Amino acid sequence: MRRNVHAGLSAGPLLGLALLLSPVRATPQTAVHPTSQATTPAIAGQAQPPVSKPTVPEEIHDEGTDQPVAKSSWFTIHIGGAPIFDYTWFSQDDASISQVGVQEDQHDIRSARIMARGTLFSNHTRPWKYMVSFEYRGFDTNPDNNWSWTDLYVTIPAGPLGELTVGKIKEPYTYEMVGDAANLPHLERLLSPFFTSRSVGARLNKTVLNERSTLAFGAFNDWFLRDLSYGDSGWDVAARATALPLWSNAGRRFLHVGTAWRFVGADDGLLRYRGRPESNVADYYVDAKLDVDTKGIPAAHANHWAAETLWNEGPVSLLAEYDEARVSSVEARDPVFSGWYATASWVVTGEHRPYDRKAGYARRVLPKRKWGAIELIARYGVVDTVDKNIDGGYLRKWFTAVNYLPTNHWRFSLGYGQATLDKGGVTGRTDQLLARVQAVY
Repeated sequence: MRRNVHAGLSAGPLLGLALLLSPVRATPQTAVHPTSQATTPAIAGQAQPPVSKPTVPEEIHDEGTDQPVAKSSWFTIHIGGAPIFDYTWFSQDDASISQVGVQEDQHDIRSARIMARGTLFSNHTRPWKYMVSFEYRGFDTNPDNNWSWTDLYVTIPAGPLGELTVGKIKEPYTYEMVGDAANLPHLERLLSPFFTSRSVGARLNKTVLNERSTLAFGAFNDWFLRDLSYGDSGWDVAARATALPLWSNAGRRFLHVGTAWRFVGADDGLLRYRGRPESNVADYYVDAKLDVDTKGIPAAHANHWAAETLWNEGPVSLLAEYDEARVSSVEARDPVFSGWYATASWVVTGEHRPYDRKAGYARRVLPKRKWGAIELIARYGVVDTVDKNIDGGYLRKWFTAVNYLPTNHWRFSLGYGQATLDKGGVTGRTDQLLARVQAVY
């Protein structure tokens, strides 16, 4: 017996919101992407990526059209926002309900972020940069504390070392996390058991080889934010390196490859790997614990390894990533967990995702036509948290969606997916329909 999608539920609230927020008339693309400003000399006969403007914060990409609300010779201030509104419908079979409980159809303010960013010492040749953002219901938000500071950092020029960023920031690990939700083709992250959204620490970023490669390294420990003593809080150390072995046709044809490593120290002697099936409102489907009475796996630390690749040929792209976690645990006999996904994207209207060489990932589609751009995506992925005496669950998930981008700032999405979970000797199935309205300013 299956719990069917509620036929009596109306999508009226979501559609009304979409009509209210949608621009009456889509405007043509007037913004010039920062990576299309100039060109560099050719290397080995290939067309080279153009010289870009200084990198802006990961979460909001300056497309060259916004003006600071305050500006002086010492500082600038830009104000932005990134609201995301969802409605999710679920349908489960009895096995799924026995595994994870009933997943309720519901509205969700996926994110309501307000941001201030800009420069300090603006009259210097290499000014400092800063970012402050406050968010309702962010990716890692505690359900009992919906409001949180998402970003709070300053970036300081560090000479030949690149740039040093200090504060609450992203760890340089995995494409899914380095690339924020506004830029990813799929709607939600699948490999969330293997990374944390943000942590307090310091990170060095540098581009090398004529901006054909990026290097990042950081160390993090936010013990004072999580009701832990310093001695009970583990340090995270992460590093990521990317390269562009192929670049041609003014950036419409490229191949990105990358690798990353993350050392994860145990908090209070425990490590925990849990994740949702590409949903911000679903319960945790995979949850690796030693037994039902523990909140994780008794462990000293874990080493994570990741590999990523993105191939783009005009409006078509293929993004793939693999993560592996090797846990050092005597009690759990050193289990190994893993996850991977592959996402295919086709921008039907012909645009492509412009690649940002300073961040090492592709930005969101910028429509060229007056009525906008349309993108079709399909994704399949697996999260495996079953090994030795740990049965956290083996999750398989496929998802397909259509993204409509009427302007540079708006995205409307509708997607359908199916999650199959093997856990506790039972195989359960969940079907999911997700509708999203997203804006980035």
